[in-house]
Amino acid sequence: MAQGVAYLTHPDCARHDLGPWHPESPKRLAAVDQALREAAWFDRLLAVEAPAATLEQILRTHTQAHVDSLRDAIPRSGVNWLDPDTGLNPFSWEAALRAAGAAVRAVDTVMQGDVSRAFCNVRPPGHHAGSNRPMGFCLINNVAVGVMHALAEYRLRRIAIVDFDVHHGNGTEDIFRSEPRVLLCSSFRHPFYPHSGANSAHPGFIPAPLPEGADGGQFREAVEQKFLPALEAFRPELIFISAGFDAHRDDPLGGLRLVEDDYAWITHEICVIADRHASGRVVSALEGGYDLAALGRSAVAHVKALNSVMHCQNGQCINDD
Repeated sequence: MAQGVAYLTHPDCARHDLGPWHPESPKRLAAVDQALREAAWFDRLLAVEAPAATLEQILRTHTQAHVDSLRDAIPRSGVNWLDPDTGLNPFSWEAALRAAGAAVRAVDTVMQGDVSRAFCNVRPPGHHAGSNRPMGFCLINNVAVGVMHALAEYRLRRIAIVDFDVHHGNGTEDIFRSEPRVLLCSSFRHPFYPHSGANSAHPGFIPAPLPEGADGGQFREAVEQKFLPALEAFRPELIFISAGFDAHRDDPLGGLRLVEDDYAWITHEICVIADRHASGRVVSALEGGYDLAALGRSAVAHVKALNSVMHCQNGQCINDD
C-alpha cells in the first residue's frame, strides 16, 4: 500500500475574485496554504501542480450546454452574476478548470500508487454544481469530475463520496442519482440552503441532516450510525471527500458547532475504511469554510489526519508523531 499525501493547488484558483465582500474569497486559498505550510510536517507532502481539466473530462459530468453557457458568460472585466451568490470574473473559467483538474490529477496520483491520499486546495468549490446548473458559489463539480474520471479510466466498480460541508451537496446528489457505482454520504444543516437532501430516498444517497446548533457529538453520532455502516457494506475501492469546513462553530455562514478535532476524527474514520477496502486511497477537495482562521486550522487537522497514523479514543484524536 502506498503511503503519503499529495497536495494539489494552483495560483489560477485565486484569480476567481467576486469582490471583497464575497465570502468565497481568494483569501480562503491563501489561509489554507499558509496554515499547511506552517505545519511541521508540510515538507512530507508531495506537491503537485493542478493541471487544467480537459473538455473531455468536464463533459463526463456536465453537459455541453453548461460548458458553453459558462464560457459565454465570462466578462471581459468586472463580475457577471449568474445568481445572487454565484458570479464570474474574467479568470473564473481558468480557475474552474484548475479546480476540476486537481481532482483528476489527484485520482491519477493515488491510483498509480505515488501516494495513498491527496488533498486539493482549490476554488471555486463544486458540490452545488449540477450537470447543467451552476449555483451556490459553484461552477464545475470538482469531485464529480474526479469520480467520473476514476470510473472511466480505472474501471472502478465502487466509489464513495463523503461530504461534510454544512450545506447539502445537491449537485453531487443529482449527478449520481442513477449511478449504482457511487455511494454519497452527506451531512448538512437542515433546514438550510439549498433546502434539499433530508427527504431524498434513492439508495445511493445516505443523508445525515443536522439541526441548527448541532455540535460535534451529534455529528459523530450521525456518522457512526449512518455513514460508517453504509461505507462498510459498500466496500469502496476509492473514497472522495467534499471537505467543507463551514460547519465549524466559528463560521459566519454555517450555524453548526464542529471543531477541528471533529474533522480529524471523521478523516481518521474514512481512512480506516479506505485502508480496509480501497488500498488506502482517499481524494479530498476543498468545498466551504468562510472564517479564515477556523478554515486554516480545520484544513491542517484534516490533512494531518490524512497524512498520519491517528489513534482516536473518547472523542480525542492523537497523532503518533
